[in-house]
Amino acid sequence: MHTAFFLLLGASLARYLLRHPWEFRSPWIVGLSAALAVLYTVGPVFGPRATPRRLLWLVTVVAVWAVLVVLAPSFAWCAVPLLYTGLRALPTRASIALVALLTVLVVAAQLQLADGGFDPNLVIAPPAVAAVATAVFVHAERLADRRRVLIDDLVSTRRELAATERREGTLAERQRLSMEIHDTLAQSLSSQQMLLQAADRTWDSDPSTARGHVRTAESIAERSLAEARRFVHDLAPADLAEGGSLPQALRALAARETTGALTVRFHLDGPDVPLPQPAQSALLRIAQGALANVREHADASTATLTLTVLDDQVVLDVADDGRGFAPAADRPGDTRQDTARGTRGHGLPAIRARTEQLGGTLTLESAPGEGTVLSAAIPLEAGP
Repeated sequence: MHTAFFLLLGASLARYLLRHPWEFRSPWIVGLSAALAVLYTVGPVFGPRATPRRLLWLVTVVAVWAVLVVLAPSFAWCAVPLLYTGLRALPTRASIALVALLTVLVVAAQLQLADGGFDPNLVIAPPAVAAVATAVFVHAERLADRRRVLIDDLVSTRRELAATERREGTLAERQRLSMEIHDTLAQSLSSQQMLLQAADRTWDSDPSTARGHVRTAESIAERSLAEARRFVHDLAPADLAEGGSLPQALRALAARETTGALTVRFHLDGPDVPLPQPAQSALLRIAQGALANVREHADASTATLTLTVLDDQVVLDVADDGRGFAPAADRPGDTRQDTARGTRGHGLPAIRARTEQLGGTLTLESAPGEGTVLSAAIPLEAGP
């Protein structure tokens, strides 16, 4: 637009000097042309907004141009860049008034330049062109304003979404750590407590047995430390990280959980085939959490881990011959079953969450005096 203005200004001045010999008004026209060029050049210094200095500059430019049009009608073509300058700098109503003024001067100049008398096109064409140009510009500005509002909304939405994702990530990490702590540290601390209590009771009467309980508690503490380091780094359980399969890990878990008061057996039903790592980790943690509940609340003498490997799913059953309980309605996320067993809301919800994260289902069957059977089924092909 700036380039077009200077080209039109130069062409208008050249046309005047070619058409008219040097006369008394020529110095005024040359001086006003130079002044108009200088004024237009310093316009960007005042910025694009309608500040008082910007408005004063625009009025001065239009006034100088109007004097030039009166002295030399050929300068009327410079109105096109001035039209867009006014539309950008002024509010809509004020800019329309400026466009109307410029159009009147252009029509008068064109009629003065017409040598053949009155021409209707010279009266109709400039207003029509000015109206179309103004309408297009105003419409484009409104679209740009809407686009800016939309972009601001999108940026705000993205910020809110990022904040929400951070909060959800924090909550998910808290849930993961709470499940890991319950299934590993809480279980091992409970085992250590039972072993140390047994050692304390037999320390005077049977020191060798007491020392054996202490050594067992020490090995459990060492393994719990390794588990804590692994779940902090979101690694697989220690039994699986050492290269063992899920049946081997469950068999080792059953051996560790077998104490004087509780006997834990493991049974594999199906082939010992490699399973997906997420399913292995989840089922091992489920077995640990379920055995922790059995040991702490069931008062059972025997517990059985049964791993059934089918073509489309793998099922882990944890059964005990304890006192059982009357489970509430089996609804997803229901924590009343935990309350019935005294697990303070961290046992079954954690097991259920692990199962549902892999698209599986959790089933719980129990009755007072008849023991409890917990069954977790995880599909091998379907995603979460």
